[in-house]
Amino acid sequence: MAAPRRDTNRDADRDTRGIVDPAEFLARVDFRRPEPAGPLRRHVEHYWLIDWDLPEPYVSHVVPHPAVHIVFQQFEGRDPFVEVAGIQLGLFTQKLEGRGRVCGIKFRPGSFHPFAPRHPVSDWTGRRLALAEVLPTAQDDLDAVLTPPDETDRVAALDTFLLGLAPAPDPRADRAAALVDLIRTDRTIRRVADFAHAQGMTVRAMQRLFSTYVGVGPKWIILRYRIHEALEHAGSAPSTDWATLAADLGYADQAHLIRDFTATVGVPPTAYTQSTH
Repeated sequence: MAAPRRDTNRDADRDTRGIVDPAEFLARVDFRRPEPAGPLRRHVEHYWLIDWDLPEPYVSHVVPHPAVHIVFQQFEGRDPFVEVAGIQLGLFTQKLEGRGRVCGIKFRPGSFHPFAPRHPVSDWTGRRLALAEVLPTAQDDLDAVLTPPDETDRVAALDTFLLGLAPAPDPRADRAAALVDLIRTDRTIRRVADFAHAQGMTVRAMQRLFSTYVGVGPKWIILRYRIHEALEHAGSAPSTDWATLAADLGYADQAHLIRDFTATVGVPPTAYTQSTH
């Protein structure tokens, strides 16, 4: 039996899962992941703050997590704005230039729905929308979040913003979040039918729960976390036994892993390894 996935989320500031070429990214921007206030931690995995002052443009690439984000953004030459980013299905690319700042809220998978309970989270998947389109009653204070030079003040402003939304408790959201966390931490979960059976659910019931509360199906999440781990292996070691890794991650063979990695990241794993070492 394969060992559980490594849980690097215990130290959020060092967790670079999903970032393509994290060393290059961290050399170009100032990136932090502070925690929210205690009452918000059941909903929010962490905040993420990025500041940059670049002499030349830089394009960042991220293989997204199955999470919804609220993102306050300030780009040079543009008015500040805030948007809700649903789960992005493909590689997320962002061009950064000049000076700028982003303050993001990463919700735990399954935990955004209580903030916007009238819509399934799948309605936002693959989309980036103005905050008012998703949370029309939210009172966003762009200046309070984006202006302070002190990080503590920005985090406090994000706490105030979220605490003002006061979502109602939802046990089904907690259930969805727990199921996604099981997929993330246990590499032996490979088939949706087996996973649903082990959880006392039908496949259809699990798929409905994930569509409403997570935004993507359980099969997509299983595959995405495989790619996150493959990306981490490729970036951390100059040589990787891809056949063994494919077997550990539950792939039928090495070719399937290489195909999924290439389709998601944009380059084959060997080319990615060579470019990052």
